[in-house]
Parts: sequence; structure tokens; C-alpha cells
Amino acid sequence: MIDNLEYNTEREHLIIPEYGRHLQKMINYAKTRETKEERNKVAKGIIAVMGNMQPHLRDVPDFQHKLWDQLFIMSNFELDADSPYEIPTREIYEERPDPLKYPQNFPKYRFYGNNIKTMIDVANTWEDGELKEALTYTIANHMKKCFLNWNKDTVEDYVIYNHLFELSDGKINLKDSEEDLTDATSLMRSKNKFSNNNSNNKKSHHKKNTNNRQRKRY
Repeated sequence: MIDNLEYNTEREHLIIPEYGRHLQKMINYAKTRETKEERNKVAKGIIAVMGNMQPHLRDVPDFQHKLWDQLFIMSNFELDADSPYEIPTREIYEERPDPLKYPQNFPKYRFYGNNIKTMIDVANTWEDGELKEALTYTIANHMKKCFLNWNKDTVEDYVIYNHLFELSDGKINLKDSEEDLTDATSLMRSKNKFSNNNSNNKKSHHKKNTNNRQRKRY
């Protein structure tokens, strides 16, 4: 009897293992039927069994479409039967997706983030005037704040102006500006205030949850 044992490693590969080996054998049987009428009849029976194996998906849109696609996939695209939907092909499932276009990164000034570059590009499209000047200084102040988030000391305004000039491809030049950016202490104070408020809210929420756990329930 030991000699007749059959191991899964010696059996046929299951294309979709979730359905089990018996369903795979049913599909292989359907492929051997001589007439298309027989194959169609067996295919519909197999679809009914597949639906019963996943009752929780019956309300999912295009559930039947998914079952028929899986039927042809498990047949290794060799089942010659009619389908109420477009029959999938091997080429469609073996086709590789197009590479994703990742956002442009600037490793040299990574601490500014990609949004700063987007804001600078928008500012470059504006006409010179008070609005563009206000936007430019807003961007510079935000760059200074981002710089301080990663460099916990201080930074001179000319450093921010040089970085802004470089990131804007030389289109925004504040190097000769006599206007000062927001003081680093003020930027850090507003950041710490925001952090403290979040910390206090978390403590209050934790204390409230603790009180709820201690309350006697009847």
C-alpha cells in the first residue's frame, strides 16, 4: 500500500489552488468532451459549483464574470466552450503593466518635499506683481520651516534664498532682498505649540478611555 501513495508534489499543478483538486479535475473532464454542447453543459455545472464555494461573493458586481474568467484560466485557456462574457486570452493575463510614473524627487534638498517644488513651478507661471511676490515669500517661509523641521538649529535667510533660486531654475531670485523671513524661533514655537496641543489631546483621550473602563456596568 505504501508504494501506491500519491503525494501532492507528484500531482498536477493547481492553477488556482483555492478551488481544490476536484474542481480542477472537473475542468479537465470538460475539456475532453467531444461536442461543444456537452462542454457547455459541463462548464455551466462547474460555474454553479464554483459559485456555491464562494457564497459570500454572490452580491459582488460582475461575480459571474469573474467565475467564467477563472474557469478559462484554470483550463489553461484550452476549454472550447461558450461564455456569456468575452473569453479571456493568455496574452491579456501575461501582459505586463506599464511602469508607474513616480513623482520627481530632489535628493539634494529632500527635507523640502515635493510640494515645495510644485509651488515653485506654479509661482514661475504667474506674472510679476504683488501676488507673485507674496506667494514667493510664503514659499520661502515654508521652506525655512521645513528646513528647521529636519535641522533643529537655525538657518540664515540667504541659505533659503539660494535654495529657492536653484529649485526655480534661476527664475526666482531673492538674494538681494532686504525683507527678512519669519524668525526661526517663531517658526519653531508654532511647531512646538501644535505638537503640545496634539499631545494634550491624546492624553485627554486616554484619560477619558480609562475612566470609561473603570465605570461599573450594570
